[in-house]
Amino acid sequence: MDASNLAELLGEHAELEAVLADPAVHSDQDRARKLGKRYAELTPAVKVLRELEGARSDLEAARELAAEDSTFAEEADAIAARIPKLETKLTELLLPRDPHDGSDVVLEVKSGEGGEESALFAGDLVRMYLRYAERHGWKAEVLDSTESDLGGVKDATLAIKSKGSDPEGVWARLKFEGGVHRVQRVPATESQGRIHTSAAGVLVYPDIEDTSEVAEIPDKDLRIDVYRSSGKGGQSVNTTDSAVRITHLPTGIVVSCQNERSQLQNKTRAMQVLRARLAVAAEEEAAKVASDARRSQVRTVDRSERVRTYNFPENRISDHRVGFKAHNLDAVLDGELDAVLDALSDADRNERLAAHSSG
Repeated sequence: MDASNLAELLGEHAELEAVLADPAVHSDQDRARKLGKRYAELTPAVKVLRELEGARSDLEAARELAAEDSTFAEEADAIAARIPKLETKLTELLLPRDPHDGSDVVLEVKSGEGGEESALFAGDLVRMYLRYAERHGWKAEVLDSTESDLGGVKDATLAIKSKGSDPEGVWARLKFEGGVHRVQRVPATESQGRIHTSAAGVLVYPDIEDTSEVAEIPDKDLRIDVYRSSGKGGQSVNTTDSAVRITHLPTGIVVSCQNERSQLQNKTRAMQVLRARLAVAAEEEAAKVASDARRSQVRTVDRSERVRTYNFPENRISDHRVGFKAHNLDAVLDGELDAVLDALSDADRNERLAAHSSG
């Protein structure tokens, strides 16, 4: 980034700081939140930039003093050694960002082949994500869930929201979770003690606040069904038809919501999720078509990709995309996901740095 762009960065940061200091801005909470997110996004880069400018100034002064007094030479060398590290850090912070990194997410977990054992594993994954959200102080809401006879999960839809304006929001942490998650263990339904392999699918997408890029959806493109909320084994847990299932006929996307209090609330929330999914589908289609689109080695559009294995006999978790392995599966399933998510984020950052250097 050249000097003029860095000046623009500092100018935008200063302008946002002044705007956010005006109490009137906070009367519009949505606008204040968006401005706050942008300010929080720019602040780390501005901090490193100022530190770098200070180090360069200090180095110049230390070298001038060292010319007259050699005792300052060691200090000049120490400052000079810091500058490349600060330059690398600034480059990392100024890399093009995923525009959704500060977004909340909608996460779907679906059991796969493997019957009841797959549903039990899907339930383990749902609890893992709920515990992870709890550990980070996020708000997690189950929008829709269908349980199996043994208390597993056939499918579930979660909305996970951050409570602040952190630019590294929920999407920044969970965007690599999509794909097939495989489990190896002795199922509860296995009487011979044999290890079985089954799987569950995870789909994660940003819960986009502004879905204006998605055209208004014509009523003729929607099929809306209402039904009673169901619990374990499909049993009805409500006496009214408040649950809503919306099918987008052109794409076949199906969205359900049953955990709000009224049919209208469920329909509103389901439409919000549908618009977010359509926005993501449009983005992915554009990425496929774009001539300069570059497929990420970490997060692919292919939902069938096997991304991770959970091996219970060895208490091992393995992420196949980045070669991550750890023998703390019990802790991971209790929501301690940061180590594997850090490995995925580091791999993604290194890939973008390499692309930046070669470009």
